[in-house]
Amino acid sequence: MGSRRAAGERRRTKPAVVGSVAAVVVAGAGFGAYAVYGGAGAEDTARTTSAAAGEKVKSGPLTAAEVTSAAQRFLTAWQQGDVAGAAAATDDAEAAAALLTGYTEDARAKDVTLTAGTPAGQKVPFSVKATVAHGKTAEPLAYDSALTVVRRAPDGEPRVDWHASVVHPELRDGDTLVTGEAGAPPVKALDRDGAEITAAKYPSLGTVLDGLREKYGKKAGGTPGIELRAVRGKASKAAKASDKTLLKLSEGTPGTVRTTLDPALQAAAERQVAGKARASVVLLRASTGEILAVANGGHGFNTAFQGSLAPGSTMKVITASMLIEKNLASMDEQHPCPKYFSYGGWKFQNDDEFEIRNGTFKASFARSCNTAFISQAPELENDDLTRQAKEVFGLSMNNWSVGVPTFDGSVPVQSAAPMAASLIGQGGVRMNPLNMASVSATVKSGRFHQPYLVARSVDGRAFATASRTMSAATLAQLRELMSYTAAYGTAAEAMAGVSGDTGAKTGSAEVDGQEQPNGWFTAYRGDLAAAGVVQQGGHGGDTAGPIVAALLKDAG
Repeated sequence: MGSRRAAGERRRTKPAVVGSVAAVVVAGAGFGAYAVYGGAGAEDTARTTSAAAGEKVKSGPLTAAEVTSAAQRFLTAWQQGDVAGAAAATDDAEAAAALLTGYTEDARAKDVTLTAGTPAGQKVPFSVKATVAHGKTAEPLAYDSALTVVRRAPDGEPRVDWHASVVHPELRDGDTLVTGEAGAPPVKALDRDGAEITAAKYPSLGTVLDGLREKYGKKAGGTPGIELRAVRGKASKAAKASDKTLLKLSEGTPGTVRTTLDPALQAAAERQVAGKARASVVLLRASTGEILAVANGGHGFNTAFQGSLAPGSTMKVITASMLIEKNLASMDEQHPCPKYFSYGGWKFQNDDEFEIRNGTFKASFARSCNTAFISQAPELENDDLTRQAKEVFGLSMNNWSVGVPTFDGSVPVQSAAPMAASLIGQGGVRMNPLNMASVSATVKSGRFHQPYLVARSVDGRAFATASRTMSAATLAQLRELMSYTAAYGTAAEAMAGVSGDTGAKTGSAEVDGQEQPNGWFTAYRGDLAAAGVVQQGGHGGDTAGPIVAALLKDAG
């Protein structure tokens, strides 16, 4: 009864208005004009007390009046700057109070006007207009949002179902709004010839430009702009969501960063992945590690540099170098390639269950015989492949300093069947086109050169190194294996017409839940090395192969 009397008394009281803020503007049928109510927190406390005293808990579908009233209380309090009242009108007052406080203090939004639309069931759309001010700079802010009214546990009272997206649709729970310096200053990226690189000219390079700004914005002499940003919380970061600019108050002054990208080859790479949403490719100079081109058919994520995918049989380049070093294989000697080989409880087989009787290791490599590699698992230590990848090819150490964020490959130590699967690029092995282009570059040049997009002279950073090189005899055999595969093996069709000193390896990687495997291809021509992947593309020779081969041809 106490709560009903309190409500009645408030209805007989003239609506309170805080400062000069007007009542929330309401539009649409079902809302009608309403006054700004104060004391929401008191009403909330009274109802909770009554419920605790034995008042029947409300249940059943919400009425239109309950939806309207709950939305009205929340929007009115928020517009008035009554954080406590607005928070009390939600089902999570603590989280609501924190974000609404930040809306004023951190996002620096003022003069907020909220206009409610027509309710649709429990959902109420509304528009937001405000001014965001920072120092002497101010810009108008306008956007649409929505709230949903639910029954609060345990009393069944109608309340706004609290989520950060109520405050702004770009927010996820745990995110915040902040107005201030826009992180790193902007950068003006240049190609190796000194021309400006833009995402408009090279759509694949949007993520690369973001990475350059993050790394070199403060070092390149620029000044940051002022922005309103959605700053991601732990949950959003775990989902790989990046901070997002919602409003620019002022532009920053860009610094300049020169890259190793070749404009003609970058344009060629863009052409090769155009229209292929799941295709990625990288081209390097083998003798130095300079990245000459990088392109992704899907521009939202830099798979070429940051992808983490099983590389399939392209991994056999690394495995073959290890087997040759350990005298477990030699290119011209007979090597087993049965239809099946079991190890660690798993039964492995070749594509289409083929076998090569009395064949050489060269034939098995060129044909991409899985069992030729799996059959050597009993002779290996669990860490042999990991050590080979790290010590010779510079992979799986997480220490590359390319100039933008990269994933540097992963070859974990495994045992039993997963270790055997790693030998053919499955199991726990993960790579991307940058990693596999570097593998071909290492074979061609004879030693690992860390790939880089920005010269170390720009900031004096240290490059990753490999602790040893292959012997001359091992290197000669590995080059012959790749050369033979490019001319007569699974890579021959794609590499037809690519002249000069060439080598290649194809790969197909099965992925759970995919009807088609990921197609891989890595190759070199002269002093150039390239690799590509087409996710869900099928055999690498048919999908990634033509992309890589065409890019090597364009390189002249």
